[in-house]
Amino acid sequence: MNNFVLPVVVTEEFLAELFDSIFKNPKTEAEVNLPEQTITNKATGKSEHFEINTYKKHCLMNGLDDIDFLLTNKDKIEAWERK
Repeated sequence: MNNFVLPVVVTEEFLAELFDSIFKNPKTEAEVNLPEQTITNKATGKSEHFEINTYKKHCLMNGLDDIDFLLTNKDKIEAWERK
């Protein structure tokens, strides 16, 4: 995820259905909805929920890497250090 690639873990059944759809039509699309944490096989309309670390989700949705995240919280970090 540090390279802005989202690994999605799905059930074996969903994966088999997705590959079956792709074999039938190579132009089949899968839609990933990161805010809702779902992946949908657009050929069948079936969706599945996936888990993601809250911090990594926030970073992906806001285009932040770890350093960018720290920089956006610089004031909070400095205030904590002063304590």
